[in-house]
Amino acid sequence: MANIVYFDLETQKSAAEVGGWNRKADMKMSVGVTFSTGSGEYKIYDEAHVQDLVKELMRADLVVGFNILNFDYAVLGGYSPLDLTQAPTLDLMADLETILGHRLSLDAVAKATLNAPKIADGMQALRWWKEGKLLEIAEYCCFDVKITKDVHEYGKSRGELFYVDRLGQKKSVKVKW
Repeated sequence: MANIVYFDLETQKSAAEVGGWNRKADMKMSVGVTFSTGSGEYKIYDEAHVQDLVKELMRADLVVGFNILNFDYAVLGGYSPLDLTQAPTLDLMADLETILGHRLSLDAVAKATLNAPKIADGMQALRWWKEGKLLEIAEYCCFDVKITKDVHEYGKSRGELFYVDRLGQKKSVKVKW
């Protein structure tokens, strides 16, 4: 059985704090979370253990995340000479963008597909970092990994997902995962 690793991370700094979105590596990881289908376990990584996170991702049969090619991997690029985009990766957001021609948020997909809205957002995670609330960041990040896993498994088993468009309309999109 393939080891699928679901992954998400939060950062210490915003794009504005580091001089723009082209400096994602400077945003630094606050917390990273994985769920491995091989072990059936969640793992929570702080910045001191980022190399262990990179190893887990590089050893996975498939890494699944939401906007990980453009964001999470770029943040981790500040810690490793490895090109994480070489890991077998399914970026759900990138795949949906290719199909639809526009980006969707994880929240828009999770609400419409699973009736499971996100419990916080990246800006809240940045506030928690400044307040030293790592446990809250880890909980939020674990929840996003769980939602990502559930969205992926739903799409894989049913061949479609749902999302709420900008006008508030529920729509479906076919996927081949």
